[in-house]
Amino acid sequence: MTFHEISWDLARKIASEISTPLNSEFLPLNRATNRVSASNLTALVQLPTYETSAMDGYVVSGNGPWRLVGEIKAGEPRLEPLKSGEAVGIATGAVIPVGAFGVIRWENAKIHDEILMGETTLGKDIRPAGAEALKGDLLVTAGTYLNPGMIGLLAAAGHDNVSVIRRPKIAMVLLGDEIQHEGIPANGLVRDSLGPQIPGWLERMGCEVISQNFAADNLVGTIKVIQSATESADLIITTGGTAAGPRDFLHAAIENLNGSIIIDEVAVRPGHPQLLATILGKPLVGLPGNPLSAVVSLMTLALPIVESMLGRPLLELPVIQSHSDFQAQPGFTRLLPGTLESGLFTPGEFLGSAMLRSLASASGFAICTDPPTSLRWLELPV
Repeated sequence: MTFHEISWDLARKIASEISTPLNSEFLPLNRATNRVSASNLTALVQLPTYETSAMDGYVVSGNGPWRLVGEIKAGEPRLEPLKSGEAVGIATGAVIPVGAFGVIRWENAKIHDEILMGETTLGKDIRPAGAEALKGDLLVTAGTYLNPGMIGLLAAAGHDNVSVIRRPKIAMVLLGDEIQHEGIPANGLVRDSLGPQIPGWLERMGCEVISQNFAADNLVGTIKVIQSATESADLIITTGGTAAGPRDFLHAAIENLNGSIIIDEVAVRPGHPQLLATILGKPLVGLPGNPLSAVVSLMTLALPIVESMLGRPLLELPVIQSHSDFQAQPGFTRLLPGTLESGLFTPGEFLGSAMLRSLASASGFAICTDPPTSLRWLELPV
């Protein structure tokens, strides 16, 4: 069944439902930053693992003054208990000995003839074992992007390796006779801005772009490059050829490859002539050739597919405010590039479907609809 010119929200929902999570792989922690956790991750040990000193100073037992009987370095715990009236120097992070009462910070201590004087209270500057996490506590849920802070937490909690969803492999196919790949465009050609740009967005989504091929506007060439793309990719992204003009061959190529078009056009501006298909079991997202339209379409159809492959749910879009009034054409959704600060949206100045200046400084899109609903926000991948 093919959906024609469906609503933007329904297109996102359908796209999110055509894929399932990819297989997982085990990676060392130092290679897992920005990857998506394939499982819930718990603490393998309590944090802190031991009762430790929060400060450099002296750990004491009983009432003072105290006799200094040694020193405890980080990583070298004292094996014998501390007796009442005794004190030992202690480093930040060193293990608190049995029998300790509290810690006197070094700057507050007075020492004369190996006798320590100062003040502390029960448990002062002592980090209790398990204060941050107990063994078995949930630290990271499945489907979470692992940021550097999480990597550090997992390392502290005893993990060496983690299971992450493998990166979706993307094959890109850029269609069009009018594309010039380098230098100043001439003779009616236009400089390709999607070949250099789209891989960056895909990589920010968590993908690996494994190929990028170009094809002129003819049916045989279009069939060839798309068929080749299905051999190793999880998702095929094409640019151009999505309309129904005399030089648009994407629909015919999909048909010749026994593919199925699921979505043919979305009621959105810019980005109307986008499509979603499957070929040999692989999803294909067809982006329009106009630059801004292409990125809108990438966010509309490709992002939900990628999130699904990474085991993540369809993004819930927050409601935002703006001092400006926006309108969409009847029955359509409109995506406007711009910035968001403290929940307030400011649109860019150049909003044409072939324009890139607003996108270059945007952090996302405001989404307005007809009939009007609350203004929503779709953040660009970071």
